[in-house]
Amino acid sequence: MKLNLRLSLLSLAAGALCAPAFADTLSEVWVPDLGNGQYMNPIIDADYSDPDVVRVGDDYYMTASSFCDIPGLPILHSKDLVNWTLIGHAIAEMPEYAQSGKDPNHGNAVWAPAIRYHNGEFYIYYGDPDLGIFMTKTKNPAGPWEPLVWVHKAKGIIDTCPFWDEDGRAYIAHGYAGSRAGNKSILGMIEMTPDGTKTIGQDRMIYDGHRENPTIEGAKMYKRDGWYWIFSPSGGVATGWQEVMRSRSPWGPYENRNVMEQGSTDINGPHQGAWVDTPDGKEDWFIHFQDKGPYGRVVHLEPMKWNEDGFPVIGVDKDGDGRGEPVRKYRKPNVGKTYAKATPAESDEFEGTELGKQWQWKGNPSALWYFNDAKAGQLRLFSTNTPGAERIYDMPNLLLQKFPAPNFTATAKVSFCPRVNNGKVQAGETAGLCVMGYNYEAIAFESRKDGIYLVDLHAEKANKGGKEVRGEEIKLDQTDNVYLRVKIERTGVKKPMQKGDYKCEATFYYSLDGKDFKPFGSKLKVTEGHWIGAKVGLFCSRPWTSNDSGWMDVDWFRITKK
Repeated sequence: MKLNLRLSLLSLAAGALCAPAFADTLSEVWVPDLGNGQYMNPIIDADYSDPDVVRVGDDYYMTASSFCDIPGLPILHSKDLVNWTLIGHAIAEMPEYAQSGKDPNHGNAVWAPAIRYHNGEFYIYYGDPDLGIFMTKTKNPAGPWEPLVWVHKAKGIIDTCPFWDEDGRAYIAHGYAGSRAGNKSILGMIEMTPDGTKTIGQDRMIYDGHRENPTIEGAKMYKRDGWYWIFSPSGGVATGWQEVMRSRSPWGPYENRNVMEQGSTDINGPHQGAWVDTPDGKEDWFIHFQDKGPYGRVVHLEPMKWNEDGFPVIGVDKDGDGRGEPVRKYRKPNVGKTYAKATPAESDEFEGTELGKQWQWKGNPSALWYFNDAKAGQLRLFSTNTPGAERIYDMPNLLLQKFPAPNFTATAKVSFCPRVNNGKVQAGETAGLCVMGYNYEAIAFESRKDGIYLVDLHAEKANKGGKEVRGEEIKLDQTDNVYLRVKIERTGVKKPMQKGDYKCEATFYYSLDGKDFKPFGSKLKVTEGHWIGAKVGLFCSRPWTSNDSGWMDVDWFRITKK
């Protein structure tokens, strides 16, 4: 039976109109489509945490957690659930009423969103653990999206999912963040107005998982065969399983079952995601994440089937116990057609007037931070003074993107032009290439009274107050057309079973001619950030305030195998 998305002829037409008419360059480092009718998990080997997906007609749209990074709420598109492109973001800038701290507000703001299609419009709801529930909507998922609506003010509500019933009533299923609510391992439900803009009545607990499903969260709500279904992950981000619950009433009581767990595979914590079907309704699939530590929470696709007892099984049930295991390789969904390979954007030649969609700042960007110089075909990052930011970790003007694969190389061709005041170089500006997590490192230009230096800047446990220190340094005679590079390499065990088994190192290099690359600084033991994977990117800063600044020009930024 088809998944009840209540599609009408109007919605099918809307889906066709919303399909993007562009494609990104295919990744050199991770392509899930094997070209033989099969795919390989992860379908996106990048940190699209807490993914949710909706089908409209023959188009699939995905969103994911973005926390404090801006633009927020990424929007990805696919025709076959395997090949995805990043088409935009639902939050271009975070309004003041939706902020609970100063930038960068690491690990806070946009948690575990849900995307749905209702009455000809796309809706996204997310929970901010400090503020409550927010919503945005649009007719075109590529954007623009409407300003955020503060649907429900509360502390501790997360992982929100809207549901519109056939009788016209509407609900929000959700989880609770124990760090704010003072209680976890429970699910709640709130009724909302049919237009989805505000809640009605009180929040009510609908399930207590303390005994059999600790840390249950991430509720996604659907309806099938007269049953209300909630798909919820349990057992913890890196160590848990996928629970499915059903009831004849949205308020419960719910019966529940474990329908997917790690089993004998090396795919740990397989849970939290979205149930979707194919356009003909003949196949069901489940999108979920796997926590890979410094690489973040990457996206997997699993086959899903309904048992005779009415409950689904996700993955492959090898022993017939009703609990599936994740697949590493499998046949692609039968969507009636074969589509070209596609992957989210990574490299950027900076030839347009806007940044590539893969880039995010650590806070709301300022027009004074950067200039997309389409005429010159380069990005200019101006040095910025952000008071109180004594470390790179504390700067909101970091321009970063997700790790796209376990092994890759990122190279930027750059030129550094520090501010000159009264004929002298003004000391203190820094600009360069960085890998950012709780541990971080950067290869950077630094202006000093006696010239320009290339320096190694790094810190450990920055989230715990770790100080930024300088390592290797050399004085440069050349500051134009310098190549900065970092190589990311997977290390550790070959068959990871838990989050801690995923390890990687970063090695930095520089070149003055683009051919001879010399290692620089120390090897970085890469760590995740706050609820996110490590990221790689660029920065330009200064410690002083004045009426002008220096800058770093970026000719291009490329992700390659070597």
